[in-house]
Amino acid sequence: MSIGYACLVVGVPDTNMSSVIKKNATEEKLMEVIQHNLAAFEKMVDYNIKEGIMLYRISSDLIPFGSSPVNSLPWWDLYKEDFQRIGQKIINSGMRVSFHPGQYTVLNSPDEGVVERAIEDLRYHNLIMECLGVDYSHKMVLHVGGVYGDKETAMERFVQNFARLDEPIQKRLIIENDDRLYTVEDVLEISRQTGSPVVYDNLHHAINPPEEARDDYYWIHETSKTWKPEDGRQKMHYSQQDPGKRDGAHTKTIYLDTFMEFYRKLEDPTIDIMLEVKDKNISTVKCINATQPERGIGALEKEWARYKYTILERSQPIYQQIRTLLKDKEAYPAEEFYQLIEQALEQEIDKGDAINAAQHVWGYFRDQAELKDVTAFKRNLKKFEEDTATLATLKRQLKRFTDKYDQTYLKHSLYFDL
Repeated sequence: MSIGYACLVVGVPDTNMSSVIKKNATEEKLMEVIQHNLAAFEKMVDYNIKEGIMLYRISSDLIPFGSSPVNSLPWWDLYKEDFQRIGQKIINSGMRVSFHPGQYTVLNSPDEGVVERAIEDLRYHNLIMECLGVDYSHKMVLHVGGVYGDKETAMERFVQNFARLDEPIQKRLIIENDDRLYTVEDVLEISRQTGSPVVYDNLHHAINPPEEARDDYYWIHETSKTWKPEDGRQKMHYSQQDPGKRDGAHTKTIYLDTFMEFYRKLEDPTIDIMLEVKDKNISTVKCINATQPERGIGALEKEWARYKYTILERSQPIYQQIRTLLKDKEAYPAEEFYQLIEQALEQEIDKGDAINAAQHVWGYFRDQAELKDVTAFKRNLKKFEEDTATLATLKRQLKRFTDKYDQTYLKHSLYFDL
């Protein structure tokens, strides 16, 4: 089993993707953005390898206007060495990558122009896969599309347009049930006609189930039959409903108790699980650590180094509980560890604890800080104490100091991200 996340990394320096608007998309600007994005992509791949994350969805925005005439650069040749180098890292590590083209890539549209653009977009995504040199177990996920007043005809149109795709795209394409129109049963019917594997989404199913009432495990089993050996391991999407938001809105984090209850009932423990969640890699590492006790106490200590000041500013008692929990070097209390973290993150930030945490962070630069920075920090801290400045302002200043004084430990802390 591999557990992964989609597109963006939280709390890892120099991994932000750049974009460019159409009117500014000169060759020079496009090359600048592509080079930046490839560098960020490589850093994300390096991070994944370091953390043992072997499932990752690449952002479709990697190449700006990649499937549009706006970008006429032969980027696949210009950046051939970059793609090959990154691809080799992916292959050597055993990582599995994927794409999920967006809402405008609609293969079953009755508008031929929309279909043609969808086909070009799929060619763009497949070309990146070919540039990386990865095999057909590295997939592209697609929703069926719209209903357009006649679901049966719309499904037939998907099948017909699937036949128009280049063979390599057909081999990479997997289809997913959605939360409004196409149930897992509908997608299985399309799979029977196209041969495309089905990626099952648990939250979409909860919102948009077929008439036949069956649980997740039944449909995971049924969709497993659509996966051939050359497709690689079966893959599914897992997310949790944010109780305070619209149906289908993902939680800010994967709550571990709920995930572990789901995980322990899986028939096939080798299935790949793509998490769809707002805190991305943070939840991914959490779930990996909870399901891989062989990682040992060092994995939790590494996590604690990232979380500690975030927890300190919310709850000193929980901070102390976690420190005590990690003292036993022979134990592996992963679930208890993350339960305490989740409990702390649900609490409102306490001003006194926030001041204490900020002073701890300030301690990393205190002895080397320039006088003007010392003065500025003390001024902002006092303003926060007096309610004339926000904690966000104070933390932005500490983040600038982190970069200025090159404090690597703090650069990888989640103090600035959660």
